[in-house]
Amino acid sequence: MEIVIGLLIIAIGAFCQSSCYVPINKIKDWSWESYWIVQGVFAWLLLPFLGALLAVPAGESLFGLFAQTPSFNLWMTIFFGVLWGVGGLTFGLSMRYLGVALGQSIALGTCAGLGTIMGPVLLNIFFPELNALQSLTFAVIMGVVVTLIGIAIIGVAGSMKAASLSEEEKKAAVKDFNFPKGLAIALLAGFMSGCFNVGLTFGTDINFGDATDPMFRTLPATLLVTFGGFVTNAVYCFYQNQKNKTWGDYAKTSVWGNNVLFCLLAGALWYSQFFGLSLGRSFFEAGGTMDTLSFCILMALNVVFSNVWGIILKEWKGCSTKTIAVLVCGIIVLIFSSFLPQLL
Repeated sequence: MEIVIGLLIIAIGAFCQSSCYVPINKIKDWSWESYWIVQGVFAWLLLPFLGALLAVPAGESLFGLFAQTPSFNLWMTIFFGVLWGVGGLTFGLSMRYLGVALGQSIALGTCAGLGTIMGPVLLNIFFPELNALQSLTFAVIMGVVVTLIGIAIIGVAGSMKAASLSEEEKKAAVKDFNFPKGLAIALLAGFMSGCFNVGLTFGTDINFGDATDPMFRTLPATLLVTFGGFVTNAVYCFYQNQKNKTWGDYAKTSVWGNNVLFCLLAGALWYSQFFGLSLGRSFFEAGGTMDTLSFCILMALNVVFSNVWGIILKEWKGCSTKTIAVLVCGIIVLIFSSFLPQLL
């Protein structure tokens, strides 16, 4: 029963993340780089900071925790956050060329597989005495494989969509639709985004141990990862502000109230996935199969809900019944992958 509760909490977080791009459509008269960094202030700094405070017991401090953390672990957690930030930037481009459904599917699928595998592998390289590879059990590998199969099926559906629609129909569903270009960007985004879980792996012990509620144990490391990602995104967005001469966006007081509100909502929905991941993992056995696969499960469910939004936003409008059947098949496989480890 506890496993079901944990999965349900992670699923709620995944649904929120998959919905985070909806509020962005309500932002007015701001360029992409301006609203992206403003929502990032909430998603990657403020909300993760507030979340991390939940892991701090009375009489202790968050910055005191960081000060006593081995510097290597601290900086590796931030470093992989910086790399994850590159994935976040290209992630947005993948949806520009493929749409919400297909873009998130390919990027998050790659992220799910590599993010789960890379963490233990890299941790074993730097700290072989921890024997981190033992977490990659047969059940874990099979869970990743089935997740990637589900993603591949959805990718086939996307290829069928690209082949069956006219250029006018493609543009009607996704304005800048470009399957080859979008596929390459989505794969890069997925690879770099997988660094988020690698950062969490290096930050596993950044908490107060038994004094920290298990529900909030990963939130300090989450803050360090998102801080690294914020740095990457801030550098790029401010560069774009300078290049495109869009600094004036921040001075448009007439839209500030509206835009900040929807940026806050988008940021809160985005952060919900990792807040939910931390809460959900507390219902799994620490270091067990479900705990190791939790990031992969989150990404798989993100794909499921992103495709639900894709259908709602009519990104699959005009596709054949066969294409929709393949898409639904891929979604079913992804849902099955979340429960597979318990069947092995």
